[in-house]
Amino acid sequence: MAKYAIDLSPLRKSADFRNLWASGLISYFGSMITYVAVPFQIKELTNSYVAVAISGLVEIVPLVVFGLYGGVLADAIDRKKLIWITEFLSLFFTGILLINSLRSSPSIILIYIVAGLFAAVSGLRQPAMTAALPRLVDHEDMAAASALMSLRWQAGVIVGPAIGGVLISTYSVAVGYAADIATFVISLILLSMMSSIPASHEAEKPSLAGLMEGIRYSFARKDLLGTYLIDLAAMFFAMPTALIPFWADQLGAPWALGLLYAAGTVGSVAIVLTSGWTKSVRFYGRAIIWAAIGWGAAIALAGATNYLALVLLFLALAGASDMVSALFRSAMWNQTIPDNLRGRLAGIELLSYSLGPLAGQMRAAGMAAAFSLTFSVTAGGIICIIFVAVLAGFFPILRKFDIKTDKNALEKAAESEKSRSNPQGEGEIS
Repeated sequence: MAKYAIDLSPLRKSADFRNLWASGLISYFGSMITYVAVPFQIKELTNSYVAVAISGLVEIVPLVVFGLYGGVLADAIDRKKLIWITEFLSLFFTGILLINSLRSSPSIILIYIVAGLFAAVSGLRQPAMTAALPRLVDHEDMAAASALMSLRWQAGVIVGPAIGGVLISTYSVAVGYAADIATFVISLILLSMMSSIPASHEAEKPSLAGLMEGIRYSFARKDLLGTYLIDLAAMFFAMPTALIPFWADQLGAPWALGLLYAAGTVGSVAIVLTSGWTKSVRFYGRAIIWAAIGWGAAIALAGATNYLALVLLFLALAGASDMVSALFRSAMWNQTIPDNLRGRLAGIELLSYSLGPLAGQMRAAGMAAAFSLTFSVTAGGIICIIFVAVLAGFFPILRKFDIKTDKNALEKAAESEKSRSNPQGEGEIS
C-alpha cells in the first residue's frame, strides 16, 4: 500500500514549500467561503438568476488579460513578493465586500467590480505560484508536489463551501467575508516566512516582447501544445457542471444536488491520496491522453443512465480521470520548462485549464436547450473521446514523451541540480 500512498516528501524536505502549501490551504478555505457568499448575497438582493450569472461573466476578461501579464511578471520579479502582494490585495478586496455588506443597501455594481478584481488578482498570482514550485522542490519530487497542491485545492473545495454555508446561514454574509479576511492574515504571515524567489539571472523587464517569447516557446514545443489542446477539448466538450441543478431534477433527486456537485471531487481526492504510483510512470503523454479519454467516457456513461448511484459513480470516475491528467500535465510542465520562462508558460497554462470549463458550460447549456440534457451530456462525452483521439494522432511527440529521456526534461534536471549545488548563486533562492 505504501507504493500508492500520497508522497509527502516535498513537505518534509522543503520548509519554503511547507509554508507556501499551508498558506494556500488556509487562504483557499476562506476564498471558498467568499465563493459561496458572493452569489448568495446577489441572490438575496436581486432574486435573479441572470444577476448571479453576471458575477461569473465579469471574471473572464480580467482572468485572460492578467493571467498572461501575471506570467510575464512571474519571470521578471521576485515570485514570493508577487504572491504576497496579490494575497494582500485579495484581503483588501474582501474588506471592501465586508464593508459593502454592512451597508443598509449594498451595491450590486460594487460586488461585480470586486469580482472582476478578484479574477485579475488570481490571474497575477497563479502563474507565480506555479512557477515557484520548481525553485522550492527537487526535480524528482515535482509529481508529488503537484499532487499535494491538488490536495490543498480539493480540501478547500470540499470544506470551504460547507463552512461558508454554515456561517452565512447561521450568522450573515458579513461574517463569511470576515472569516475570509482572517484566513488571508494567517496566509500572509506564512508567506512572509518564506525565502525570496528572485527572478532568474536571464530575466528581462516585463514587456509584450517577453509575452510573445513565451507564446512562441509554447507553440514550438509540440508536446506542451498537445497538453493544452487536449485539456481544452476535454473540458469544452464534456464539462457538465452547468447542467447539474437540472440533472438532479431529471433524476428525481433534488436532494442529491450536493452529491452531484461533490462526486467529481471525491474521485479526484481518491487519486491524489493514492498518487504514489505516479513516480513510477515515465510516459506522461500517454497518461494524459488516456486520462482525457477516460474523462469523456465516464461523462458519456453518466449521461446515459438515469440511476442516481451510477451517475455518481461515473462522475467520480470522471473526476479521477481528470485528476490523473492534471497531475501529469503539471509534472510535465514543471519538469521540462526553463525557469526563465516558467512564469509566462504558467500564465498560458492558466488560460488552458480555465477557459475550457467556462466555454464548456455554455456548450453544455446550449446543447441541452437545443436537444436534451441527456443528449448534451452523453454526446459531449463521446465527442470529447473523438477529439482527444484525433489530437493524439496529430501530436506523436506527446504520445512518445518519456520523462527519463526527453531532452527538455534532462536539461531542466541539470538546471535543478545546479541550483541545489549552488544555492547562493545568482538567480537562486536566497
